[in-house]
Amino acid sequence: MIPARLASTRLPNKPLADIHGLPMIVQVMKRAEEANLGRVVVACAEQAIKDAVEKAGGEAVLTDPDLPSGSDRILAALKAIDPKREFDAVINVQGDLPTLDPRLVKTAFDLLRNMEVSIGTLGAVIARESEKTNPNVVKAVAEIDFANGEKQGRALYFTRATAPANDGPLLHHIGLYAYKRLALERFVAAKPSTLEKREKLEQLRALSLGMRIDIAIADTVPLGVDTAEDLEAARRMLGK
Repeated sequence: MIPARLASTRLPNKPLADIHGLPMIVQVMKRAEEANLGRVVVACAEQAIKDAVEKAGGEAVLTDPDLPSGSDRILAALKAIDPKREFDAVINVQGDLPTLDPRLVKTAFDLLRNMEVSIGTLGAVIARESEKTNPNVVKAVAEIDFANGEKQGRALYFTRATAPANDGPLLHHIGLYAYKRLALERFVAAKPSTLEKREKLEQLRALSLGMRIDIAIADTVPLGVDTAEDLEAARRMLGK
């Protein structure tokens, strides 16, 4: 599922921005299709996005534009396309990741093979010193033994602060989520948690509900397109 809406203060009509002859949302759809994990659906808030996706041969579902988050949007779309509940898992791929490595989608999904895991997500070791103290770079605090080569583990917290303390790697959280369906339904039905509202990070709601989130380490952080400069960078990265 790829949630998408036109409202964006920094880059108006972002999902429809042209990248080598295709709207950005279609480029993201193609990355998701390249993961080869199953049905790909764009959960959109506006008809213009639906039209663009369908013109490119993709599948899109219109959802209420007033839904508060991407998580709400993908659940609404899931209910629309799968009323018989044939799918027991869903991957939330953000609609502003046109350069996403499709292998990362499978990496997050594979975490759900553990029966105790409710949500799978991704992180990357922070290499730039400036990002360690940047509140816009969300950190994942996870039980991972890097010294012994571990590449995944249980996430214990997410924060905009610099954490954990002392020597060792810091993880930049990548906002791609694989949900077990029951976990997504429970998450959306719950009220925002106290720490979620304080940190402005909705994944803290899942932790407050006692859900287990596991995180796998990616080699790089996918480029999220939020500004005109990001868009130009994505065009260069996808250049032929």
